[in-house]
Amino acid sequence: MTRDDHTIVAQCTPQGSGAIALIRVSGSQSIQMVDAVARLSSKKRLQNLDSHTIHYGSVVDDDSIVDTVLFLLMKGPRTFTGEDVVEITCHNNQLIVHKIVQALLKQGARIADKGEFSKRAVLNNKLDLVQAEAIHDIITSKSDDALKKSLSTLRGSFSALIAEIEDKILQIIVYTEASFEFLDEEMDFSDEIRKRFSVVVDLVQQALQTFDKRRQLYEGLRVALVGKTNVGKSSLFNALINRERAIVTDVAGTTRDTVEALFFKDDLQLTFVDTAGIRETEDSIEKQGIDRSFEEAAQADLILLVVDSQAEYSDEEIKQYTDLLQKYQDKIVVVQNKVDASLEKISFLPGQEIIQVSALQKQNIQNLYGEIQKRVRSVIGQDDTPFVLNKRQHDLLSQFYHYLKPVIKKAEISIDYELLSFHLKESLELLSEVTGKTVSEKAFDKVFQSFCVGK
Repeated sequence: MTRDDHTIVAQCTPQGSGAIALIRVSGSQSIQMVDAVARLSSKKRLQNLDSHTIHYGSVVDDDSIVDTVLFLLMKGPRTFTGEDVVEITCHNNQLIVHKIVQALLKQGARIADKGEFSKRAVLNNKLDLVQAEAIHDIITSKSDDALKKSLSTLRGSFSALIAEIEDKILQIIVYTEASFEFLDEEMDFSDEIRKRFSVVVDLVQQALQTFDKRRQLYEGLRVALVGKTNVGKSSLFNALINRERAIVTDVAGTTRDTVEALFFKDDLQLTFVDTAGIRETEDSIEKQGIDRSFEEAAQADLILLVVDSQAEYSDEEIKQYTDLLQKYQDKIVVVQNKVDASLEKISFLPGQEIIQVSALQKQNIQNLYGEIQKRVRSVIGQDDTPFVLNKRQHDLLSQFYHYLKPVIKKAEISIDYELLSFHLKESLELLSEVTGKTVSEKAFDKVFQSFCVGK
């Protein structure tokens, strides 16, 4: 019996106390193994009952009742893994969960590896590799948009696109093969081939463009607070995240390194970053912090450029502000802080749209957050593309595209049908790795290493 032939067991719900825990058992001997530790209230055995039914009873170990449970009986192949599956819901006490798992291990089951239930689903053609990866994304999604994309991929949206690309390549191969049969009749298939190449290029480029949005969707957007010292960046940072995360003092240069805080609200995940105040200084440590402030400005998806009308600005500081505005105009929101003390205009920002707040009094913070939401939505965009690539998928699709590019370019001038057929068959091998049709065992296993054990 190979490792994948064993019946496997694992807790699928998070560990810790709670109302209900779910233990999944999958494999050819799963029903028989559970029968050995189950005592149904009906006095029947699971193997004699209909599939996709639920039964009340107890789990026993050495004739002692471990817990009263529900048994969810699902006979293959109409299951997630394609195998016989029994799911046991018990009270979520880790002592109980451990005893039930140990009782099943005594019957010959083994603990599932990370992602092994999903891996078996792929091996048994219940899912392809792309759909299995979508399960992980569903579990780890931190925004409504990311969740929608992941659910769409699980339903097969990206797999359908790959199938469409494969179909177009196969159609071109048919034309190249047909050309061998009609050499004497001087039939020309070049227009049909170029037309399909154009569709392939459009589909691949459309898919690759979604990769840039993955970090924003799945990791959240970075919002950097940038400005000179003592304009109240740290106070504003604390007000935005609604807790005292950054140290606030009247001493200029208190913040010498970036301070980050994850913030979730209204289906958006944001990382607010408080940065060191930009100013002229001879302090080498503070200089490093200021350099990081400019780095954060470059990396951020949105910049809150904080000013204070009461502050005095040197020529160098004014230049730094105007340089930032010129360089990052599209992702900057200018915020005038401390309006509880002064509403005076900022002289070096004529005509610039400014949101006025008081971080200390928490005045107008909600309006500022509303502007942040609006900007964030515009960055993410209302992209109707039903998928977002992960790095593995992106790299493989990029390899496929870069392999085909010179082939397509040459076909625009003249077509060597025999050579073209060879290259197209090679490209299909690359493409099939995306959905796992020809992926190596090492690469296949790597995909599931990031999964939790129960999935």
